[in-house]
Amino acid sequence: MKEIRTALVSVFSKDGLDEIAQLLHERGVTIYSTGGTAKFFIDKGIPVVEVESITDYPSILGGRVKTLHPKVFGGILGRSSVASDQAELKEYAIPTLDLVVVDLYPFEDTVRSGASDADIIEKIDIGGISLIRAGAKNFNDVCIIPSKHQYADLVSILKNGGSTDISMRKNLASKAFEVTKLYDSAISSYFLGEDWSNERKALRYGENPHQQGSFVGNINAFVEQLHGKELSYNNLLDVDSAIRLIRDFKNEGPSFAVIKHNNACGFATRGDAKTAYLDALAGDPVSAFGGIIVTNTTIDMASAEEINKLFCEVVIAPGYEDDALTLLKSKKNRIILVDKLHDFPTKSVRSVLHGVLEQDIDGKIVQSTELRNVTKRQATAEEVEDLLFANKLVKHTKSNTIVIAKNKQLVASGVGQTSRVDALKQAITKAKNFGFEVKGCVMASDAFFPFPDCVEIGNNEGIKAVIQPGGSMRDQESIDYCNNHNMAMVMTGIRHFRH
Repeated sequence: MKEIRTALVSVFSKDGLDEIAQLLHERGVTIYSTGGTAKFFIDKGIPVVEVESITDYPSILGGRVKTLHPKVFGGILGRSSVASDQAELKEYAIPTLDLVVVDLYPFEDTVRSGASDADIIEKIDIGGISLIRAGAKNFNDVCIIPSKHQYADLVSILKNGGSTDISMRKNLASKAFEVTKLYDSAISSYFLGEDWSNERKALRYGENPHQQGSFVGNINAFVEQLHGKELSYNNLLDVDSAIRLIRDFKNEGPSFAVIKHNNACGFATRGDAKTAYLDALAGDPVSAFGGIIVTNTTIDMASAEEINKLFCEVVIAPGYEDDALTLLKSKKNRIILVDKLHDFPTKSVRSVLHGVLEQDIDGKIVQSTELRNVTKRQATAEEVEDLLFANKLVKHTKSNTIVIAKNKQLVASGVGQTSRVDALKQAITKAKNFGFEVKGCVMASDAFFPFPDCVEIGNNEGIKAVIQPGGSMRDQESIDYCNNHNMAMVMTGIRHFRH
């Protein structure tokens, strides 16, 4: 374990630095800094040693050279396990640095802003990138925080004893080299004249904290962020699922969905936003905690007051009334996005093995005129509306899945099961747990029924209308069961697997 006693802090972004500054001060850490970062500490009343006082050189060349000095890099690269290193540090009065905190000049943002070539060149960080590489190289002795995306990691370290072990430092070093790789790649792309419509952005981590993550694309084409913390890897997955789902309801009345782990745990279409939200929430108020809220309508004050009662990570809407937005912003970390209603690409890509899979997106929305009635009893007009509603939801739910719905409300779904029977049983159990009556609901399946077991289970619970793709060699068995029990079944001819 290495206790943090000394720190060099040289950052562009000061967002989130307040808490770090206070924690370092409370722990009695000697802070070294330069320029604007040093001024930040001084303005907070926190003691700081300016780097110039140990190098005996001022910042020169208009700020191009500040930290590039042996008395800085010696303190980072000196090895505690090498006696000659320690002797030289002592001989030349070089302070040992336990922690290096850096946030680089925003090179990519500067390029995208349309700045001049001269301004862009000045945003190529030299000292900062060198500090990161040095700190990461000597991870045996140094804790490196390479960007503002790792500020939270440092806060956690300082709140939990202020010491790091070798595995923590090595993990941070790997994140540091990811930062330098992406930064240098962006600079190279600029000099090569490559397309800058797509952004490459390092994330705090990937799906889990031990995984590195980054985003490549142009998220600003789809959403505008009005408030809250930066979107994480998992946030981006959920936001993508949420927007893709709500797109299929763009021509419907006010609709709300609650998304958790890429699946809708609640959904409702109603005559007004507040009712739509409350009925969506009722589908699974437990899973809604920490979820994503998305809607196809402007969020008004009435619906915002209800949303504000729930801890949710992200809210997405095409618009917000002013007072509603003010209320939703009262939670400082809540991410508030405006859906720009941008069209999705027509292709989807996933990595597999040592390559990628590409396919057309599943953009099919089945219309009532495309339904094929296969049973003696025809679905009523109300049932057809609910069947089409449920079929849209099943398309956006992990396979194997069954969706149960009534009155344009998601009653329950069975998600990601290895058998369709298990998915149906899961949906029925969940519906009952939240006080819904399954009797009179409709049922949608993402793929055909190979056996009549699902329609039998549904019938026993009072489900009387079913929508499914059809296509099984044993379709007739399910049709016969429906005919013998006064059930309506329609087939779409469109499967909606989602893996």
